[in-house]
Amino acid sequence: MTEPASEAKIVKTQILVAGAGSTGIAAAMAFARAGHKVALVGRFPPSLPGRTVALFEASTRFLDALGVLQRVKEKAAPIAAIRMVDDTTQLLPTPDLVLQAREIGLPALGVNISNDELVEILIAAARERADFEIIEADIANFAFDGDSAVALLADGRRVEADFVVAADGRASRARAVAGIDTQEWTYPQVALTALLTHERPHDGVSVEFHTRSGPFTLVPLQGREGAPNRSSLVWLMSVADASRRLAKPGKELQFELEDRSHGRYGAMAIEGGIGQFRMGGMRVSAYAKDRVALVGETCHVFPPIGAQGLNLSLRDVADLEECLASVDFANRRELGHALARYDRHRRADIGFRTLGVDLLNRSLIIPYLPVDLLRGAGFVAVSAFAPLRRALIREGVAPHLLLPRLMQEKTSRPRARRAG
Repeated sequence: MTEPASEAKIVKTQILVAGAGSTGIAAAMAFARAGHKVALVGRFPPSLPGRTVALFEASTRFLDALGVLQRVKEKAAPIAAIRMVDDTTQLLPTPDLVLQAREIGLPALGVNISNDELVEILIAAARERADFEIIEADIANFAFDGDSAVALLADGRRVEADFVVAADGRASRARAVAGIDTQEWTYPQVALTALLTHERPHDGVSVEFHTRSGPFTLVPLQGREGAPNRSSLVWLMSVADASRRLAKPGKELQFELEDRSHGRYGAMAIEGGIGQFRMGGMRVSAYAKDRVALVGETCHVFPPIGAQGLNLSLRDVADLEECLASVDFANRRELGHALARYDRHRRADIGFRTLGVDLLNRSLIIPYLPVDLLRGAGFVAVSAFAPLRRALIREGVAPHLLLPRLMQEKTSRPRARRAG
């Protein structure tokens, strides 16, 4: 018979955020800002070599509302434009597609920052704040009933909450215990990531070379002393090519990077290590259920095309915060309506972007002429028609439909709320 946990081992809160990665930290800060009593539970993530994060306009507004944007900008490089280059050697050449911030009246589409620097900023900001509790411990299991949620920690403690925000990643325990199903798939690709220095300036332009193995993307990074021109690399390729290239001496790989970028950046050098991860996708059967809601990679995974990953995750958080505004967690009917609204919003937003990224990625790796013609026709149409191009840019950086208030151009003051 298990002994009841002592009072010293029980933490009571209103909202439990499970997972202490970028999405989880942002969720804890957003809900605490709104006046909720919050506990952030999980281990802060390890370093990820060569990984960066492009944060678009809506995400920068969200970080501004959380009070961390200035710190991010001090470490980030602005992205003034995105250039997409067809490098598939298809039968009919396709003109470059250029998406510029100035077309929609913005100084930049967003900013690019190394993943490690962003995480450091968020952790530092979280530790400085006194409006929510941080519990650095692993969650062993969850228990949900109609009126509450419990997280059982590996160190014997338990956290009792009215609601759980599951930001515990692709292998989410909270999602599994809640009985939310997943559908997963893989692509025959691996992504190599690295930070690069190069001879010629990037001029604030992110360049995507669309090749038969997937995009070869270079995104502006902030310069450093002795290295004024820097970019981050995300390079999709077959599993065999990834193994071959990782086995090459660094100098040879640098020469191949220069060839792949058609000499646009001049001589290149790799900073630090090279990261790699297998390409795959995931969707879920529901985005919320009973007393748990999913955010971030707990509910969506897809290839790093168009830099939608963390931007979509932060939109999950901002949307959930808005849907739960003024909700009485003790009122199951009221909570159910709020979560149904969240599920509808996320199903539409995530489904649209998952489909778009999947179709673009598959259209590159399938050497089929009709597919090439359709992709090329799309590029030509967007290049030729300014209203269509501007609509595409806006949808990518600050979607106008159902944009949560924390991501709108002017954020309002947080409203007072019961601590629960």
